[in-house]
Amino acid sequence: MNTSEKGKLPWWEKYTLTLNEASEYFGIGYKKLRQFISEHSDEKFVLWNGNRAQIKRLQFEKYLDDEMNVI
Repeated sequence: MNTSEKGKLPWWEKYTLTLNEASEYFGIGYKKLRQFISEHSDEKFVLWNGNRAQIKRLQFEKYLDDEMNVI
């Protein structure tokens, strides 16, 4: 393990994901995910860090399972 990986959690253990990480993790294109988040900015699975959206991974997984057929 090199020094840049030290202390870094794998995605499946993180509470929140950046849009880049969420895009790769969920298999959704970055632009499509960014558009989706801007249209659903008040949902419980979005955490705003200043003007940067982060995705609450488990809540977004539940939302996708319960609410979504197509993004």
